[in-house]
Amino acid sequence: MSKTVRTGLTDGVFHIEMARPEKKNALTAEMYQTMANALAAAEADPAVLVILISGAGGNFTAGNDLHDFLDKPPMDENAPVFRFINGFARLQKPFVAAVEGVAVGVGTTMLLHCDLVYAGATARFALPFANLGLTPEAASSLLLPLRAGHARAAEMLMLGEAFSAQRALEVGIVNAVLPDAQVLEHALERCRKLTTQPAASLRLTKQLMKRAQQALIGETMNVEAEVFKQRLVSPDAREAFAAFFEKRRPDFAKFN
Repeated sequence: MSKTVRTGLTDGVFHIEMARPEKKNALTAEMYQTMANALAAAEADPAVLVILISGAGGNFTAGNDLHDFLDKPPMDENAPVFRFINGFARLQKPFVAAVEGVAVGVGTTMLLHCDLVYAGATARFALPFANLGLTPEAASSLLLPLRAGHARAAEMLMLGEAFSAQRALEVGIVNAVLPDAQVLEHALERCRKLTTQPAASLRLTKQLMKRAQQALIGETMNVEAEVFKQRLVSPDAREAFAAFFEKRRPDFAKFN
């Protein structure tokens, strides 16, 4: 569909590949828009039975391309990043991820909405929202404590430190950890297995598993988006972004 997002449908498996390897698949507004459109098309296409997402070049995604993100900040619900987040949160078809290398920010929060996640042994995850003067998104402030418990979720979301694939397995973010070279093929094999199952049964099973939380997830995402937009223009965020580009440690003391 574009140079930085590749898609293809093979035997019922719709594969979305983030393909900007020279930037560790850092996401631009154009990439978000392309992927949001791809998810909507896949959800509507009866030939698509399963959706798989992965990254090219040995990484899942480094999260937002900060230059592009600040040039085109998401200030309303039609922003490409929010369209993408809403798209994967509302998917009814099975959603599978193959994670290699880095999975930063939305690269980790989207996994909380996947049905199956397979990670390479050297994969590294991070949720650096607070480090950037921002707040969680994609209902991660709800879903991560439910998965990991409050203490471990607080460690991940408030300290924003990178954590390993083994840690992601322990807290329930991923299903299995495999040798890096085997991750994509294993995820594809699981997708092919899903395509042999009754499609209606899979959709209904997913719907039933998410039924009790669905309204709360939507409400949480809306609240998170409003707070996130406010934080984008905060002094903390401006200092964090300036420090990132100037390659120095941020100084938040003057804002506390």
